[in-house]
Amino acid sequence: MRPSSTSGRLRQRGFTLVEVMIVVALLGILTAVALPSYNSYVQKSRRSDARAALMDAANRQQQFILNRSTFTLNMQDLGYATDPARSPDGFYTFDAAQCAGGVALTRCYVLTATPVGSQAADTACTSFSLASSGVKTATGTGAATCW
Repeated sequence: MRPSSTSGRLRQRGFTLVEVMIVVALLGILTAVALPSYNSYVQKSRRSDARAALMDAANRQQQFILNRSTFTLNMQDLGYATDPARSPDGFYTFDAAQCAGGVALTRCYVLTATPVGSQAADTACTSFSLASSGVKTATGTGAATCW
């Protein structure tokens, strides 16, 4: 004996092609909206890598001047493996420069972190700087919020 149905046909279970296409379209729209926001969040969180690296290098510069009565522009003198040095997570390179205006290296330096790799796409904070005087600056479209 055959199972009975109200319309004479067996009832099918599952999704129709139209239902599947609607779900795929909705997923595409959600992805298009969420992905840029996620990338922005990731870039923002990686900025702490630059700030930490600059603070560490500034501490090393202070120890260097205590030992040698001058600052250094060579990051290897501060114990980093390369010059320019890389931040702990590798999203930034940073190096030291002498202050503008001919101020002697025994009195002033500026550390600058520049994004590399995937972080280079961060247009809001394109570089970070920390001077021996404690002045923190940044460049980019959102420079006021970088530090």
